[in-house]
Amino acid sequence: MTVLADMVPEQIEGPGTEHHLTFHDGTTRRVYVTEIETPFPDGKLIVSRTDLAGVITDMNQAFVDMSGYSPDELLGAPHHILRHPDMPAPAFADLWDTVLAGEKWHGYVKNLRRDGGFYWVYATVIPNIRHGEIVSLTSVRRKPSRSKVEASQALYLTMV
Repeated sequence: MTVLADMVPEQIEGPGTEHHLTFHDGTTRRVYVTEIETPFPDGKLIVSRTDLAGVITDMNQAFVDMSGYSPDELLGAPHHILRHPDMPAPAFADLWDTVLAGEKWHGYVKNLRRDGGFYWVYATVIPNIRHGEIVSLTSVRRKPSRSKVEASQALYLTMV
């Protein structure tokens, strides 16, 4: 798995705040976050596939465009490269528990862009099952409802 480099202030747009994230695999990363939101484009779907460790194995151009990373930076990187510090760990624990049980997961996610900005998605994560075993995960993200984003923001503030 690729070890994620810390973000540096020079790669963000505008003033940002520094955060230190610890991921489920024990790795850590320093990120800088701005309040600049990139709106989800109308008529697009963001699609990516990962292995069972969460490493990105495939993606579409909308994923590349919204993330701000190049395809080479994304391929082989852990999907948590997009983890925004506002997203509570229990939300991702629920995602992993659900998909590893062979079920489809849905939820609203705030993602971190390479430039420190963010974008919201309505995500559906589907376990890909072959011969009775989960072999990979596919995530399809679509434009979220603003009222659902606001409700999710309020909920995430209450989660520890």
